[in-house]
Amino acid sequence: MIEDQQAVPARTSWKTILWIMAAVQFCMSIAFSSSNPFMALYVEQLGVHNVRHVELLTGIVQGMTPLMAALMSPFWGTLSDRSGRKMMVLRSTIAIAIFTGILGLAQNTWELIVIRALQGSFSGFSAASIALVASVIPQERLGFSLGWIQTSSMIGTLVGPLLGGVAADYTHNYHMVFFLTTIFAFIAFSITLVFVKEPQGPRVNTKKKPSLIGQFKAIRRLKTVQSMFVVLFLTQFTVMSVQPVLSVFMKQLAGNVSYLNTIAGFAFAVTGLADLIASPFLGKRSDTIGYRRVLIICMTGAGLFYLPQALSPNIWVFVASRFGLGMFIGGILPTANALIGRMTPSDQRGQIYGFTSSATFLGSFAGPLLGGVGSAFMGIRWMLGVAGALYICNMLWVVFKVREPSHFADET
Repeated sequence: MIEDQQAVPARTSWKTILWIMAAVQFCMSIAFSSSNPFMALYVEQLGVHNVRHVELLTGIVQGMTPLMAALMSPFWGTLSDRSGRKMMVLRSTIAIAIFTGILGLAQNTWELIVIRALQGSFSGFSAASIALVASVIPQERLGFSLGWIQTSSMIGTLVGPLLGGVAADYTHNYHMVFFLTTIFAFIAFSITLVFVKEPQGPRVNTKKKPSLIGQFKAIRRLKTVQSMFVVLFLTQFTVMSVQPVLSVFMKQLAGNVSYLNTIAGFAFAVTGLADLIASPFLGKRSDTIGYRRVLIICMTGAGLFYLPQALSPNIWVFVASRFGLGMFIGGILPTANALIGRMTPSDQRGQIYGFTSSATFLGSFAGPLLGGVGSAFMGIRWMLGVAGALYICNMLWVVFKVREPSHFADET
C-alpha cells in the first residue's frame, strides 16, 4: 500500500479517520450555511432598505470571507505540511466558531463586512481537512472517500439552512441564530481535538522555507494541476454568483409570507438533499470511469438545470429545479479534488490544496460581488441564465484542457 497509509497507527484505520472527518465536515457545514437563507434579509434589518443596495451589499458581505481566505490559504496550506494538518483543522474550526459568534453582535453592514474579513483571514478549514483525509486514504479510493466528505458537507448544508431559517422565524432575531450556530463549530473543534490521530507521514523540510514566489514556481512544475485552477474557480464563482440574492428572488416568487425564512431554507436544503443522494455514487464512479468524464457529465447537467430556475413562474418550480441542480453539482468539487490528489505528491498536498483552495475562495469572493452587481442591474433571472452558461463554458474547458492522469503522482 502507499507510504502514507503505512504510517497510520494500527489502532486508527483510514476508514475511522474518514468517518471522524466526515462528522467534522458536517458540523462545519452547518456553521457555514445556517445564515445563507437570511443574509440578505439580515442586511435589510441592519438598516439597508433599497433593493439594489441590499443585493450589492449582500454580495460584498458574502464575498469578503472567501476573498481573505483566498489570500491566506497558500500560507495555511504550506504551514500544514510542516506543522501538521490536524493543527490547521483545529486552528480554523476555533477561529470560525469565534467569528461566527461575533457576527451576531454586528450593528451595521460595515461591521458585518469587517468581521467576515477577519473570519476569512483565519480560515483554511477546507484545504486542511481535504489534505488530512487525502494523506491517509488509499489512492484508488480517493474519489470515493472525498465523495463521502462532500456528502457529509451536503448533509450539513441541508440541515444548516433549515436550522437557520426555522430559528430565525422562531426567535425573530437574526443575531441569535449566529450565537446558536457557533455551537456546531465548537463541536467540530472538540471532535478533531479528541478523536483525530494524524499519521506521521512525510513533512516539508522546515529548515528551508520557500518564499511565496518559490511556491508558485513549484506549482508551475505540476502542469497538470494548473488546469484545475480554472475548473475550481468557475465552479465556485457560478454557484456563489446567485446564492446571496436567491432569498430576494424567492420573496418575489412566494410573496411576503410570514414563513419566508423557512421557505428560503427549504429551497437551499433541497439542493443539499439531491447532493446527498448523488455525491457517493458520483465519487465512487469517478474512481472507475474516470474523473474527467464525471466532471463533464456533472457540469453539463448543472448548466442545463439553471434554465428552469431562470424561467420559474412560481416557488415550487424553482425548488424542483434546485433539486435537479443538486443531483449534478455535488459531484464536481470532490471529483476535482480527487483528481488533484492523484496529480500531487503526498508530501506537497497541503501546499497544493492550499493553492487550489485559493482558486475556490476567489470564486466564492468574485461570485457574490459580481453576481450582486449583475442582479442589481440586469435582474436575478438573467443572472441565473448566465450561471447556466458559465457551467457549460467550464465543461468545455474540461473537455479541451483537463487530462486524466495515467499514474499516481507518488509513483513518478
